[in-house]
Amino acid sequence: MTGGPGEGGVLRVVLVDDQTLVREGIRSLLEIAGGLEVVAEADDGEAGVEEVVAHVPDVVLLDLRMPGRDGLWALEELRERGCPVPVLVLTTFDDDELVLRALRAGAAGYLLKDVTVEQLAAAVRTLAAGGTYVQPAVTARLLRAVRAGGALPDDEAFVQELTARETEVLRLVAQGCSNREIAGLLHLAEGTVKNHVSQVLLKLDTRDRTRAVLRALHHGLLS
Repeated sequence: MTGGPGEGGVLRVVLVDDQTLVREGIRSLLEIAGGLEVVAEADDGEAGVEEVVAHVPDVVLLDLRMPGRDGLWALEELRERGCPVPVLVLTTFDDDELVLRALRAGAAGYLLKDVTVEQLAAAVRTLAAGGTYVQPAVTARLLRAVRAGGALPDDEAFVQELTARETEVLRLVAQGCSNREIAGLLHLAEGTVKNHVSQVLLKLDTRDRTRAVLRALHHGLLS
């Protein structure tokens, strides 16, 4: 079993998609971006989980709709096994409920397949660094779903009021910005942004950025 960035800091990716042509295209895009390497591929969720366990990559790129064991099954199986590898869902499906189910199941990011190579590479790097990345268009759909009454996990969790600055930081987190990007946009030190994010997670009683965004949406904090 291997794990961690490869030679020269190259980030290692496992790609799970049932369409061979799509896998080839994504692999080529990642190679163009530089610093990213597909170390294994699989065409369904079950084979994908085994490849992730065998290679322990930095990030998993996962489609949702696949024959046999699908992406949702794979997310739940990886969580059941306690696998710490972050999963970026990359799919053509932008159904509100599907997005919510994937994020509930443990996905750290969600992108549609119409993104640019720059967006894809940025998302992979953000997840590898411990962040989350939800495409802004998908975040907007989540907001609409929550307003329409879409249920979220732990809806009754206690949340504390956020300061104006914390809300500002969380809005940028919801747009997929990293701590460094937020620091640049708000003219703050990166360490200050990290502290704000930590306070947001504490006040929203959640352990990661994606669930913080979901809970904030549910409670109307990002309306």
